[in-house]
Amino acid sequence: MKKALIIFVSLCISLTVFAQTKPQAKTQPKGKSKAAPVQAKKTPKPYREKERMVEITTDFGTMVAVLYNETPKHRDNFVKLVQQGFYDSLLFHRIIKNFMIQGGDPLSKTADSTAMLGNGDVGYRIPAEFDNRIFHKKGALAAARDNNPERASSGCQFYIVQGRTYTVEELEKIINTRNLTRKQMMMYNLFQSDTVQNKLQVYQAKGDKEGQQKYMLSLQEGIEKEYNKQNPNTIDYGIIDYYMKVGGTPHLDGDYTVFGELVSGLEVLDKLASVQTGNADRPLKDIRMKIRLLN
Repeated sequence: MKKALIIFVSLCISLTVFAQTKPQAKTQPKGKSKAAPVQAKKTPKPYREKERMVEITTDFGTMVAVLYNETPKHRDNFVKLVQQGFYDSLLFHRIIKNFMIQGGDPLSKTADSTAMLGNGDVGYRIPAEFDNRIFHKKGALAAARDNNPERASSGCQFYIVQGRTYTVEELEKIINTRNLTRKQMMMYNLFQSDTVQNKLQVYQAKGDKEGQQKYMLSLQEGIEKEYNKQNPNTIDYGIIDYYMKVGGTPHLDGDYTVFGELVSGLEVLDKLASVQTGNADRPLKDIRMKIRLLN
């Protein structure tokens, strides 16, 4: 088992080299030119007319959000809960400046000031709905979740992104880290299979180091090929440009479902994100919400 662990670690190290894919955005003008970075494609708005709109009211003001048609399961679930009045009087119970504001825990409605919040839910999850055109821009409305491997969303908890702006170098590092982490997870799952374990044991029993190395290389190449198939290495410079100029939380892309965005009230978001917080990032003064459908 010790030898198998060493082989797995060596595969992880090898994949680190595979993961260092540098976005071409680094070669684009940085700051001195008035022209925006060249776009590989124009980033379309991930919503169209006639989509559902919601109004989120707090003591700090009102925010209006559109719900994307591209994420119908999340849209319909959110609409259902709003129609039921589920969110009325719940708290924004977790706020981190330059990151996000989170709410929707049903336990927060009657919680006292010392309660640890964030574990309340409605007893079901929403399957992840990812779309490469939809990203964690400032004002993005997204679903919270636990660490389930399917990345399925909480049935009720959500967050609104404040985020910050990023440099090209920071975005490059985030992309490389994300690629490496996901490849390592694919490799781990593959490594646990009986087929791989049995083959490795055969090579070890024979003392066939050369055969083992060739087999390991084939695993690496297979992971790389499958990952690239699932995640085409294309850079949308519209998204890169947005993160550089307006901001958001790019490290969450592809891990949490974004199902809407603010169309007004970003100044309210900034006010909410700046409140004083205490333990577990809970605001020192309760911030309650009320949400209603606009159409």
